Parts: sequence; C-alpha cells; structure tokens
Amino acid sequence: MGLLIFSLNLTLDGCVDHQEGIADDETHAYFTRLMDEGGAMLWGRVTYEMMESYWPAVARGDEQAPPAIREWAVKLETKPKYVVSSTRTDFPWTNSHHLNGDLREGVQELKDATPAGVLLGSGKLATELDRLDLIDEYKLLVHPRIAGHGPTLHQGGLPATRRLELLSAQPLRNGAVALHYRRGR
Repeated sequence: MGLLIFSLNLTLDGCVDHQEGIADDETHAYFTRLMDEGGAMLWGRVTYEMMESYWPAVARGDEQAPPAIREWAVKLETKPKYVVSSTRTDFPWTNSHHLNGDLREGVQELKDATPAGVLLGSGKLATELDRLDLIDEYKLLVHPRIAGHGPTLHQGGLPATRRLELLSAQPLRNGAVALHYRRGR
C-alpha cells in the first residue's frame, strides 16, 4: 500500500493561495522531486481545472517557459492524475481519471493500487481526507511571507487536533522551508 502525502505551498499565516508563494527554479525543483517520487497525483476539481488551464500548453511548447518549468510540465503530463468531483465527469487532460463514488473507499483503493504513493495537492480535498484519517504524511513548503488573506489551510476545520511527527525540515535558499511530517497515530 502506498502513502497519501499532502503537499502544498503556504505562507507563514497559512494562506494557500497559489499566487502567494515564491515561484522560482528552487521551488519547482522541490515539487518536481516530490512528483518524481510519487506514483500518482490527486486533486479536487478546482485544482485540476487550474492546472489543466496552463500546464498542458507548457508541456506542448505552446507557452513560453524556462527549462525547469517545462521539464515539470512534461513530467506532469505523463503522471497519472486522479480528480475528485461531484460536478464534472469528463477529464480530457492526458492520464486524468475521475475518482467517483465513496470518497473513503475510492482514495483507499487508489492508495492500495499505488505502491509509490499518491501526492495530494488540493487544500479543500485535504481537509475532507484528513477528516477521514486517510492522509499519512505532510510535505509542506512554507514561504517567508504573510499574505494577510485566505484561503487558509484547513479553513473548514477538523474534528480534532492532528498530532504530527517531524521527519525533516530543510531551508531553501529562497527562504522557504520544506517541512516533512508523518501523521501521529
């Protein structure tokens, strides 16, 4: 069975707005490494649509991008992508699959079928999966910024405090810190 690993950019005040992080080569290298280590990606519909609106064009060369960003886009193109949505069923982006039905069962089956692990990259979906006790690890990239607005991580709340065990903390040259936690059981 593979692990479900939640990974996201956030600011010091917990903002998960994708426009608030530092988007440089070092950040992209970090997320490329995470994607390479995992067997599949898992997103909610909103994150999927945001990604779908830009990254396939970068992978095709239709959008100008530095080499590190294009490399990430090409790798993302081939990676299996699973999408949780109750409002959309058609996901035409290469290697995209709709994960429907019971959320707990569907995600558990995906974990069981993906020994290299599943990388979760959607904040709202992470809250739902955390409520179902399905997230095994957290790899958060905390940026040296205070956004002063939301959305924030787990904005919808959790039923109880999650206790985590720190596995590593690695500062990046750009001032962000890569944190890796394991879920305490």
